[in-house]
Amino acid sequence: MLSEQQKAQYAKDGYLLLPDLVTQPEREALIARAYAIIEEDNLEQAARFSTIDRAQVNNAYFLGSAETIRCFFEEEAFSPEGELLQPRAQSINKIGHALHDLDPVFKRFAQRREFGDIARDLGQSHPSLYQTMVIFKQPRIGGEVTWHQDATFFYTEPASVITYWFALEDATLQNGCLWLEPGGHQGPLRERYLCEQGDLSMRPLSDQPWPTKSGTPMPVKAGSLLVFHGHLPHYSAPNRSDKSRIALTFHVVDGACEYAPENWLQRGSLGSFSL
Repeated sequence: MLSEQQKAQYAKDGYLLLPDLVTQPEREALIARAYAIIEEDNLEQAARFSTIDRAQVNNAYFLGSAETIRCFFEEEAFSPEGELLQPRAQSINKIGHALHDLDPVFKRFAQRREFGDIARDLGQSHPSLYQTMVIFKQPRIGGEVTWHQDATFFYTEPASVITYWFALEDATLQNGCLWLEPGGHQGPLRERYLCEQGDLSMRPLSDQPWPTKSGTPMPVKAGSLLVFHGHLPHYSAPNRSDKSRIALTFHVVDGACEYAPENWLQRGSLGSFSL
């Protein structure tokens, strides 16, 4: 699937951009299904999601999403009186986290053979899909995602998680494209997100600062796939434009590695989803 040049670039920079990997019919089907999930959900229990103020996140609702499909509101979706400021379809931050297990449209897409081939080309021996999310970055209220590393949330020994970030719509500087730190995956893991007896906490591991001034913006066209290392720092700004930025993410872990029992997401009854 990947050339030797692409493998060398991934080793050096910590990411690859693979354009035109998702067809327009696939994108349209995934987007339509995501909006249908929102309409089918009564949203009465849906929680807000924020990477800036994690105290806003309902722990029980969040932890329960590991083995089902749940919607999360944008942090700025509501007025001070508790009313939605935009239609419900434009108020959801994300849908997660077992779409590939429980929804036939997302499951069919996840079973494309190329996705396993990519992970194996990048060194995984038993690629296993642990999490799927549709991330909306809604017009005008799309929330900031602060600098982080995905291995913070998917800790394995040795480190193995790879992120697949599919652009279902164009991602631009105006609507909140990703920013990456090329080569930053060679640095340390800065923190771990732990779940201990139902309590969630962030444990610092390193005092290395985040690359607030050295990040590289990654505007990409719809249909592109960004693949990046679990230690690669990345970020996205708020979306204050009138255009949405919908993405689909996979987090792929090597099943040959030891998956930490303190990770918040445990697949439990779902078992392994091999790519």
